[in-house]
Amino acid sequence: MRDGGLLLEFLLVSPLLLVSLVLHELAHGWVAYLLGDPTAKAHGRLTLNPVDHLDTWGTVMLVVTFLGSGGTFFFGWAKPVPVDPRYFRDGQRGMALVGAAGPLTNCLLAVAAAGLIWLVHTRSVFLLEMCWMLFVLNVILGTLNLIPIPPLDGSRVVGGFLPRTAYRRWAELDRYGNFVFLGLFMLMLVVPGFYQATFGRVLRLFTLLLPGGWFG
Repeated sequence: MRDGGLLLEFLLVSPLLLVSLVLHELAHGWVAYLLGDPTAKAHGRLTLNPVDHLDTWGTVMLVVTFLGSGGTFFFGWAKPVPVDPRYFRDGQRGMALVGAAGPLTNCLLAVAAAGLIWLVHTRSVFLLEMCWMLFVLNVILGTLNLIPIPPLDGSRVVGGFLPRTAYRRWAELDRYGNFVFLGLFMLMLVVPGFYQATFGRVLRLFTLLLPGGWFG
């Protein structure tokens, strides 16, 4: 019964996660396009079609970590939107704006989900659970991507505030991004309470937006 419940939860969470990831990547592409970079459009990434944004291994990791943790943990990614900073008037600032667009979109989605919770929390348990899951997913996605290490969006945002010479060295860290990403994943797995101490704290802060007494 528990396995059936977990599978049902996964089927309910999947479309919400898909929407959140697609809008996150779409925000990167549109901000880059508005700043003069046509790369994302040329690659067909300015679209709501989720197939164009899915990353094979990122999707596999999402499924494995969610089901393997009993629905208490997930880790994965969508296909990064291609960006060419040479099209920007100021490449450093442009990359910071593009990087900030994704997490900001997740924050806005979390706020929108909180608003929906206010509307439905006394009317429908099912809708309440769906809105809660949308809220949690986007708080976690926004927080994760703001961690200032390559290749996460937070590293782009931090780069926008660095002196030019320091920025060039900072940008070179991207070549090690996959190893850093793997290290972060391992840290979440092996350090007891890491996930709760980081994302859990941010989530609890965001719950101040919710109807009093509903959470905690």
